[in-house]
Amino acid sequence: MAWYDEDSWLTQALSPKLSTIVITLAIAIFLPILLHSFLYRKAASATGLPTFLLVGPSGGGKTAFTTLTERGTVPTTHPSTTPLSIEALLPDPHVPASSHYRSPGDPAFERSRRFIILDTPGHGKLRNYATSTLADPGNVRGIIFVVDAAAIDEEAGLNEAAEYLHDVLLSLQKRYTNATTSKGPKEIPVLIAANKMDLFTALPASSVKTKLEKAISEVRNNRAKALRDAGAALSGGDEVDEEKEWLGEGGEGSFEFDEMREIGTAVDIVGGNVCQGKNSGDVAGWWSWIGEHL
Repeated sequence: MAWYDEDSWLTQALSPKLSTIVITLAIAIFLPILLHSFLYRKAASATGLPTFLLVGPSGGGKTAFTTLTERGTVPTTHPSTTPLSIEALLPDPHVPASSHYRSPGDPAFERSRRFIILDTPGHGKLRNYATSTLADPGNVRGIIFVVDAAAIDEEAGLNEAAEYLHDVLLSLQKRYTNATTSKGPKEIPVLIAANKMDLFTALPASSVKTKLEKAISEVRNNRAKALRDAGAALSGGDEVDEEKEWLGEGGEGSFEFDEMREIGTAVDIVGGNVCQGKNSGDVAGWWSWIGEHL
């Protein structure tokens, strides 16, 4: 009788229950799905295409360059009011820096040529698209600041470009100084694409550089004075700390783009021209710069 009771107990203990079967099936079905979903999202974020953020005042030629990169031609364009993201291939004969030792036709070589252009509106009230991207750059590999090289010779065009560029560089500087790790964030270089070099009134790249540096120095000084005045008004004469709002090295003196190298931001100025119509112009220098950072 004892043997029968023991056998009965073992039979009941080892017999499957409905709840056990349901739990086992749920684990068997949903665990692989959840694991696959997690790994897929992780792989997708890790293999995201490198992005180049296109910024600059309206009318500089950002959308024209985006269209040229995507289609190889430049139809008539209009100032954009919303961001435009396109996937493109680095055109021949330009070679990505990561694939100098790979041969054309190699799948890895072809993958390395792919990148994203994110064209942002240049109107003053719509520049939040660019600044929000800079706050969380994700896969941004570089910033291309497109400016009209002919408009730079005019005071209004120069001031607008200098103020916008100042804010872009200051955002990159804050990103670096606010980093929580000793290594700092990844470097994000800047290309100042001096467009419309085909125009007679366009300034050469060296002159664009000189004028922008001088104008940014004035923007920096004016912003610092405004901060001091605001601080004095609020605190009864005590000056506010300007360090976080001062672009480049502290103290007096003129601003130079070379100062940005201290925060991992190399600034290059390359001339080019994007022409509307069948003649697409010459932007080989811009594509070479993109290739260097792919």
